[in-house]
Amino acid sequence: MNDLADQSFDRQVARTRTRPLASGAVTVQQALLTIVVLLIIAGGLLLTLDPFTIALSPIAILLAAVYPFSKRIVPLPQAVLGIAFGWGVIMAWAAATHSVPLPAWLLYAATICWAIAYDTIYALQDREDDLRIGIRSSAILFGSYAWLAVGSCLVLMLVLLGVTGWLNGLNAAFYGMLAAVAGFLTQQVLLVRKAISPAQAFHLFKQHVWVGWSILAGIWLGFQ
Repeated sequence: MNDLADQSFDRQVARTRTRPLASGAVTVQQALLTIVVLLIIAGGLLLTLDPFTIALSPIAILLAAVYPFSKRIVPLPQAVLGIAFGWGVIMAWAAATHSVPLPAWLLYAATICWAIAYDTIYALQDREDDLRIGIRSSAILFGSYAWLAVGSCLVLMLVLLGVTGWLNGLNAAFYGMLAAVAGFLTQQVLLVRKAISPAQAFHLFKQHVWVGWSILAGIWLGFQ
């Protein structure tokens, strides 16, 4: 959906002009067919869940469809990305417990803060191109204060994760992992404060895969 919406923009950005739709390797018809097939598969999986979780699913589709267009209107599309990606937290919690209590919403908020942070770093790669073609992003919105915005979002993410862990009775191992993640992320923020290259921004962005795995490991250990 995102590449369909952005194909004309992608052709104007050096980093994205080789994407399948932008380059013509995949046609619009093929992309639409792929979306339909994936939605059918997702719908089949969804039918194995309870009615409450099924009722939440249209919101997921709506958020996924809205996000690609938010960067044309909203000055902070990274927040919309987080709202869309993070909805998986609500869906998973509902599927597991048949409810969405306060800790689920706190964890959802943490994922939104995280998305703003890592996608701002990602957007640093394309700031000049985005300015030229009129795409909005947090990297443009925050400008020279991008490092401060990233740091603030990451601090809020860690606080929300900590409160969520406390409400669910996680042990000290979880907080030890959060402390380790906090130390690592502090180093990232200090690097973002400097003038980094697009390659460096992408490298920092990819490191958030390991941030996610570390937090997940902390959650597992916290329940032992």
